[in-house]
Amino acid sequence: MKKHLLTLLVLMLFSTCAWAQKLSPLGVWTNEDGKAKFEIYQCGDKLCGKIVSLKEPNRNGKAKLDDNNPEKNQRMRPLMGMVFMKGFEYEGGNKWDEGTIYDPESGKTYSCYMKMLGKDKMEVKGYIGISLIGRAQTWTRVN
Repeated sequence: MKKHLLTLLVLMLFSTCAWAQKLSPLGVWTNEDGKAKFEIYQCGDKLCGKIVSLKEPNRNGKAKLDDNNPEKNQRMRPLMGMVFMKGFEYEGGNKWDEGTIYDPESGKTYSCYMKMLGKDKMEVKGYIGISLIGRAQTWTRVN
């Protein structure tokens, strides 16, 4: 009887670990307005994100650039392929925190966290100071 109970306990532990792994943010996502797709990937021991496609990749026949960047030397870099999320660490409870997110439309960088809401849904929230004040979006996994 103890052997069966131990086996059941081990199976439950492995199934819990497998379920938690399915809630990883690694992969390709799109935001609520569908203007872009982003890849969340491992960068060292943290997570980062880069732009992998844009609904409208060109402006006036040329690739869109980081025009609004406050650093003049960065304004000529293309948006496509740009790393705009950095430094996310796993906090527990399917949440990655301590990261930053850069908004190329405003040229501003915010503190940010990502929290998995399900296998294919994730809350991404940028904020200044404390996370209670900020703007959240729900991103959907593309693949």
